[in-house]
Amino acid sequence: MNADDLVIVGKLGRPRGVCGDIYVTPLTDFPTRFDGMVEIHVGSRDGWELKKLAAAVMVGGRPVLRFEGVDTPEEVARMTNRELAVPRDRLVELPENEYFVFDLIGCEVFEQENGERIGEVIDVEKYPANDVYVVTTANDKKLMVPVVGVYVKKVDIEARRIEIDPTGLDES
Repeated sequence: MNADDLVIVGKLGRPRGVCGDIYVTPLTDFPTRFDGMVEIHVGSRDGWELKKLAAAVMVGGRPVLRFEGVDTPEEVARMTNRELAVPRDRLVELPENEYFVFDLIGCEVFEQENGERIGEVIDVEKYPANDVYVVTTANDKKLMVPVVGVYVKKVDIEARRIEIDPTGLDES
């Protein structure tokens, strides 16, 4: 499978117990996606390898995996810090007007009123009240755009275009 078709959803942590179980640090808003999973792509130096799972459960609110053929803590410890990925077509369906961060990164940002290009989204910061798009501008400054209706007017992932009203926003 092509690496571009995969989305990273977690990272393997430390072993758990004596049967080859390993904790997962979820890199997703949906950690329960691991519960009952039967296979997952595991990163290595040589690329991605599809591995079968003997078990995938939630323990104390945290995902725990057991790979087929890996039966001891020593064996599974060699997998610590490897990334986990799933194919794009297996992503959780999002509600309308919600987007994956990896889809937003690289989108061009335009002023809604006059269509002038402002810059490009380079990151999405998460805050309790709302997310914030971090946009690099043409003069290499950053514009922090709160993801609220006052500022973000239109998001078109297919066109890789976001329209905003920058009134009141300052570059830093």
